[in-house]
Amino acid sequence: MITAERLRALVEVAHAGSITTAARRMGFTPSALSQQLARLEREVGCTLLERRPTGASLTEAGRLLVRHGETIAGELRAAEQSVAALRELPPADPSVGTFATAGQLLLPQAMAAFRRAHPGTRLRLSDLEPPDGYDLVVAGDLDLLITHRYPAVRLPPSRGLIRTPLLADPLRLVLPAGHSLAKASRLRFEDFAGEDWISGGPQAPNRLCLDGLTAETGVEVRAAYESRDYAVILALVRAGLGVAFVPATVLASADHQRIAVRDLAGRRPAREIYTVHRTRPPAHVTTMVGLLHNFAS
Repeated sequence: MITAERLRALVEVAHAGSITTAARRMGFTPSALSQQLARLEREVGCTLLERRPTGASLTEAGRLLVRHGETIAGELRAAEQSVAALRELPPADPSVGTFATAGQLLLPQAMAAFRRAHPGTRLRLSDLEPPDGYDLVVAGDLDLLITHRYPAVRLPPSRGLIRTPLLADPLRLVLPAGHSLAKASRLRFEDFAGEDWISGGPQAPNRLCLDGLTAETGVEVRAAYESRDYAVILALVRAGLGVAFVPATVLASADHQRIAVRDLAGRRPAREIYTVHRTRPPAHVTTMVGLLHNFAS
């Protein structure tokens, strides 16, 4: 019979990427955790993990079972929270997963307001690059996820979670200040055919956005330099090495020397920022979501 504890062990290994790391997080020895996993495999009658010297990866059966395990783990944590609230015990410190820009620009003010309202509660933060994090919310390892979706990027399945739009973050065109089109009265995407563009590598969200505009307009552009870091991208633009799309939230706190910031005529690409949490969130999560929406507006 499958037990919740052995399912949790499999979920922890899936999230950690290795048995050793998962064992450390759970307070087990690697050998004890391996025994739990071997027993689970015997119970279900198939291999769930492919063990390698560099870590462990899930088989197809393992991925299927992890999805069920994450849901069960999340429900158990929700049950613990409900009983704690009934007994008027203080809630556990809420955990928030966020990507870098939101962590820099949206969270600090909301966290400061949350701390004033709940001085005895501390928020725990995790850095997560979208679309990562949904599985952690399902399993209850995260109480709240702040994530995004760029144009031409498909949203992950919600998996029964509440996903609410927080902010539409326009992608603005950034050019070197000395660029021949920096002061043009009207700019079209077609004007930049043949330009050197700076974006993330293949499959990076901002690169998929750029590729989507290329497919939509038929205009071929060249990604000459690749970086996921917007500070690096802006430095390359300042050096005159190309043009780029940069979110308005990033530009709000950026140095605008030696760059020109413009919008395309007729095209307003934007990345959508969302909050994600379980269907019955604890009160402190509801409070934090409300604060985020207040500051985002």
